[in-house]
Amino acid sequence: MEKQVEKKIIRMFGTDLDGSLRVARSLMKIKGISFAFAQAVRRALNIPPDKKLQELSEEELKKVEECIKNPEKFGIPSFLYNRRKDRETGKDMHLVSGDLEIAKKLDIEFLKSIKCYRGIRHMYGFKLRGQRTKSRGASFFGRVGPIVGVSKKKAKKGGK
Repeated sequence: MEKQVEKKIIRMFGTDLDGSLRVARSLMKIKGISFAFAQAVRRALNIPPDKKLQELSEEELKKVEECIKNPEKFGIPSFLYNRRKDRETGKDMHLVSGDLEIAKKLDIEFLKSIKCYRGIRHMYGFKLRGQRTKSRGASFFGRVGPIVGVSKKKAKKGGK
């Protein structure tokens, strides 16, 4: 009799995934995969909603990875991708983990190089999306960490 070995931790796209979670919930732990995209992957591969990640075979896990790498091949609509009409290639892509971080960093560097409004705000570390900056996020040095407040000394007893 063949004994099925359950994997508690599954490595996918540089991320350790909890095998005891359902497939869609577990895929959401990968940076760049949203709830909607995880559900679309699950539906495209005809995986039941209550199936756990550790219950998938090696072949099914490879199909999941392939579906995340090439979602257009599996019929996932392009509005779920996180990078539509890429600036260099003009293609719709879905990036995950390290590739997503690199692409985001390159986009910010591009904005800085053309010196558009958003690029200048990035250069100085200011807020970009219309938030108020009167009291927060508008220091000369940009976004600064938590500042330790000044505490008053305790008053002496018995004095005027």
